[in-house]
Amino acid sequence: MAKKILGVIPARWASTRLPGKPLADLCGKPMIQHVYERAQQSKSLASVVVATDDERVLNAVRAFGGEAVMTSPHHPNGSSRAEEAARGRNADAIINIQGDEPLMDPMMIDEVAEALNETDVVCATLCRPLSEADRDNPNVVKVVRSQAGDALYFSRSLIPYPRHEPTVPIYQHIGIYGYTAAFLRRYVELPMTPLAEAESLEQLKVLEHGYKIRVKVTACTCAGRGVDTPEDLEVVRALLI
Repeated sequence: MAKKILGVIPARWASTRLPGKPLADLCGKPMIQHVYERAQQSKSLASVVVATDDERVLNAVRAFGGEAVMTSPHHPNGSSRAEEAARGRNADAIINIQGDEPLMDPMMIDEVAEALNETDVVCATLCRPLSEADRDNPNVVKVVRSQAGDALYFSRSLIPYPRHEPTVPIYQHIGIYGYTAAFLRRYVELPMTPLAEAESLEQLKVLEHGYKIRVKVTACTCAGRGVDTPEDLEVVRALLI
């Protein structure tokens, strides 16, 4: 039986490089509206909610007819904020959708949902083949998978190291996460771990505590574009025109 899945879009106001990022104007709409509308195009979500820490974001979402809830300003990451937003809701699983991905392909949400509906999967995410240009970029996270499709490790370094030819596929991690509701509640209670701190990658906490993350290779060919800087905003504006 398919799970009832809630889509949560964490949207903090604070950003070191782009304060107020959720409300940045993109062709007449705030960025969070673009993300929300794309999430609604998913075939797998029962509902979508924005989880924010700022009334300006809350009011903007409600102004365009979306659903939003206020959450604590002290969450360490988006998954923790998503867990608070999901409390009291009748959802079997939660998909944490990045609030700064206005060009996200809704099919990616469906791919994560498909993985969550597989037997014994408690956490799922996506990857795509790594481009040559990003091999040595520490801001692009890499992942290696088992033959069953579960994550073996995530790193900002190039993994695996291609010492011999022919090389195995090298994958870039895509930062969309799905959790069963029960596992998400467990995940936020788990203490931080050494590798997660060393790489500054929250997903490593899952692996270090002995849980599995199913990693599907996305069929989406559009890479999309995240927004972290004013320069990223200009690029996305040009793509949306």
